[in-house]
Parts: sequence; structure tokens; C-alpha cells
Amino acid sequence: MGIKRSTFYYQKKVNRTNIQQEISLKEKIQQIAYEYPYYGYRRITAQLHRENSKVNHKRVLRMMRELGIQARIKRKYVTTTNSKHNHRVYPNLIKNFLTTGINQVWCSDITYISIRFGFVYLAVMIDIYSRKIVGYAIGKTLSPQLAITALNMAIASRNTDQLIHHSDQGIQYTCKDYIKILKDHGIRISMSGKSKAIPTIMPLPNH
Repeated sequence: MGIKRSTFYYQKKVNRTNIQQEISLKEKIQQIAYEYPYYGYRRITAQLHRENSKVNHKRVLRMMRELGIQARIKRKYVTTTNSKHNHRVYPNLIKNFLTTGINQVWCSDITYISIRFGFVYLAVMIDIYSRKIVGYAIGKTLSPQLAITALNMAIASRNTDQLIHHSDQGIQYTCKDYIKILKDHGIRISMSGKSKAIPTIMPLPNH
């Protein structure tokens, strides 16, 4: 074909300067992604420009893919308390209350746990003195049954004499079925004011 034999054995010379620049740029991208986990490739490119690194967003995207870097997705806040109801609201019985042992005050609350394809709700019952979870339930909805399941678990394993149950004013804790269980077991009912977090009650020293 009229091609010199040396052409077949030709190898492109490695530009070590370009390799070092590539490594340095990747390190900067990793650092920015660590400091700003919600930044995508365009915002990382903008940050690099602010740091006087001239690079286009396509190159940054390629490097992020090579490094396995992906921006985190900011999830919307999930409300777990619905206090817009006509159920009876009970007074706060534990304001300035000092616990001296277990099974004096249980606090109930509901939160949510992010999973791969969304989130699930977690209802928990905590003994304020020991800080131990005495009941819990996991579900896909905020139905009162979620809180009831956690309550029944706690009641089945603990002594409820002289017990105060404290919660927010959410509909799960004010519904008639939940209140009935508390009253049937002689448990006193306490609730926080609207838009107030459940207070932290510390045990006596040296316990």
C-alpha cells in the first residue's frame, strides 16, 4: 500500500503534562463534589470557573461519570403531623417533669426513612428515662394504625402503672381508637402545644 513499515509500529507519544492536568482537574471535581454534594455537572463547572480552572461542562460531565460522581437529589420535607382536626387535645403534663425511673413517661413520634424508591414512615415509642425504644412500627402510610401498632407493642412488654404518654397533637394520637387504648390501660395523656417539638426530659444525675 506504499506505507512505510515503521508506520505499523508507531505509538503516540504520551503527553505527561496533559495526564497531570487531567488528574489535577479530577481531584478538584472530587473536592467540589464533597463540599457541595447537591451540585450537578453545570454547577461544578461554574465553581471551577470561579477557581480559575477553564474547562467546559461536557468535559466535567465526562470526568464525573468516570469518577462515579452523581449529585444528590434534594428531597422535599415530608410532613408527618396533621393537627387540623376536631379531636380533643390534652394538656401538657410533663412540663418541668423530672423522671426518676423507667415507665414513667413514654414519648411517641413519627418520622420517615428514605429508601431507594421513596420513603416509609416509622412510628416510635421511647421511654424517656432509659432512652430505649419500647415500641415501633413501619408502614407506607400515615394511618392511625401505624401509631397504634407501636403503642400495642410497648404496652405488651412494659408496665403501664403511673405512666404518662406524651405526643404532639397529630391526628394519629388524638383519634378515638388510640385514646381508647390509652384510657383502657390507665395511661395518662399529655400533648405538646401546636408547632412545638416534643421536649427532652433528662433523668436524675448518676442514673
